[in-house]
Amino acid sequence: MSLARDFQLMARYNQWMNERLYTAASSLDEAELQADRGAFFGSILATLDHILAADTHWLGRFAANFPELVSLEPLRHAPLPALVRGITFPDFARLRLDREAMDGVLVAFTHEATETTYARPMRYVNSAGESFTREAGLVLRHVFNHQTHHRGQVTTLFSQRGVDVGVTDLSVLIPDWSAA
Repeated sequence: MSLARDFQLMARYNQWMNERLYTAASSLDEAELQADRGAFFGSILATLDHILAADTHWLGRFAANFPELVSLEPLRHAPLPALVRGITFPDFARLRLDREAMDGVLVAFTHEATETTYARPMRYVNSAGESFTREAGLVLRHVFNHQTHHRGQVTTLFSQRGVDVGVTDLSVLIPDWSAA
């Protein structure tokens, strides 16, 4: 499988899982979303906020490195959110809209980027001010891994509240060849 096809699948999985998580989150009231659950970011809402903030930072770095990619245009002049390590209280409705928009950008990006894009070097400065130059495809792999890691935390927090988000396996989106 090519990196382009793999990343397209991961972007679609990311979008599908986020839809599931935000639907589950909408079944809880604001106090339950904001309650400190002892997770790394404290609350369900803060963890969802962190995932979106990190995606905004990472995709903004891609936008700066690949100005030819039209799909990343929405991020070129977007303000960067704070990468808060603790409970935040963003507006859930706004967070959901921003998540949906980000997922749309990510899907479009993976359809526009090519094998050549992913093989190129990407230069960036992290939130601690450290400079790096890394292969773009490996950086994007990190972005997807980061999302999956924190969504796993959120599904655990939902499970503790008795909220079932259903199947979370990537395999659900992999085409079944036995039917062909």
